[in-house]
Amino acid sequence: MKKPSMQIVLGITLGAGIGTAMGVAAGHVAVWLAVGIAIGVLIGSNFRGNRCAECAEVHEKHQARS
Repeated sequence: MKKPSMQIVLGITLGAGIGTAMGVAAGHVAVWLAVGIAIGVLIGSNFRGNRCAECAEVHEKHQARS
């Protein structure tokens, strides 16, 4: 995924799903949904990752060939 906003949306979606499942199991859907969304935002922001200069160069060359 190239767009950071899409990565965060995917993270929120995953977090909401996990939070809802935990909320149903625990009986407190609203609380766990909020926790799940917060965790999802963290997951989504970490999808970008930090690449070293060598990795970034290799990825750029690969994308240029495609």
